Amino acid sequence: MSWQTYVDEHLLCDIDGQRLTAAAILGHDGAVWAQSDAFPQVKPEEISAIMNDFSEPGSLAPTGLPRRYKIHGYPSFSFKPSPGLTHITGPGGVTIKKTNLSIIIGIYDEPMTPGQCNMVVERLGDYLVEQGF
Repeated sequence: MSWQTYVDEHLLCDIDGQRLTAAAILGHDGAVWAQSDAFPQVKPEEISAIMNDFSEPGSLAPTGLPRRYKIHGYPSFSFKPSPGLTHITGPGGVTIKKTNLSIIIGIYDEPMTPGQCNMVVERLGDYLVEQGF
């Protein structure tokens, strides 16, 4: 299965009538493995900041992510339900799951809920971890 298939079929899937707005699978170095058409271009320094937050939790909270990630107002980390999973909220949000070799990013808008987004991203992330990715 190609990486694009994981994005198209596993991240952009329907959950209770809702789906992610955009999604991507990136390498720890920021290389794009696959992404949806609507996924914003990421800069290497943004991926570095995200990766740094996994090793130093809270380091990204003061600045958040750029507004182009549909996080308006005051981006903040609302919870870390499991190791390697970060969720950032606003009127929509972003869930980021770190695996052994990649990061999975799911972006959603309301009425999708944070829990629905987390479920989609974490399910694929857990599978990739089990497969050694």
